[in-house]
Amino acid sequence: MMGLTVAGGLLVVAALVAAVRPAAPPARRLRLLRVGIPPTSDQAKDGEEHAVPGEAPAGRSRPSWWPDPVRLGAGLAGVAVAVLLGGVPGCLAGVVAALVADRLLRRIETRATRDRRLREAGDLPLAADLLAMALRAGAPVDRAVLAVGDALGGPLAERLGRIGRTLLLGGGPEEAWAHLAPVPGAERLVTAALRSSRSGAALAGALTRVADDLRTDRSIAAEASARRAGVLIVLPLGLCFLPAFILAGLVPVIVAVLGDVL
Repeated sequence: MMGLTVAGGLLVVAALVAAVRPAAPPARRLRLLRVGIPPTSDQAKDGEEHAVPGEAPAGRSRPSWWPDPVRLGAGLAGVAVAVLLGGVPGCLAGVVAALVADRLLRRIETRATRDRRLREAGDLPLAADLLAMALRAGAPVDRAVLAVGDALGGPLAERLGRIGRTLLLGGGPEEAWAHLAPVPGAERLVTAALRSSRSGAALAGALTRVADDLRTDRSIAAEASARRAGVLIVLPLGLCFLPAFILAGLVPVIVAVLGDVL
């Protein structure tokens, strides 16, 4: 009984530790500053200060001895399994459980990451339209990307800023547009940009078509999600009304028929 109590407590602590892990590593801004990329306008609005290489960002640093929350949670889960089973088999099972828990916890997408991904995907059609208009106005690709990033704001503006600065500093198109690859739905935009850089074809028209395709895909996905929600709503209604229908409608008829037969 004592072992079950200890194992349950350790599992609860492991879940809490894994749940409060940071949304994004603070070292990301330090890496950006080391390569000479200044913070975006959104970061400046959020009140983030410029970090000095070799120093942790103010207000978001942790002690060097503080363990990784995901690793700590996985370790506590392994200890809980070891305490629950006991002996040498419990220790071996605890090590395996800790490794599996660490792998699974790192695959879970945090809420901040999910919100960032959804916002980037939502801003992508507008960014493509703005890029097309800037290119039609006669701006070069690097200046157009930087201008759209400054005007757009949000997490997508950070990626556009990296692309524009890479192109402005003489980087290759593959290296520059690779910053946009993790954004959902950006494959067609990256492909059009790379094709234009190789063949010299007009990029503005391709970007307009990409923006229209992205909006069409979003509307189709929203319609499919609405239909799926309608189907899922039927399940709890069926679970609630089906027993009542059986008890109020079928059971009296069956009882009456059996009474007549008997």
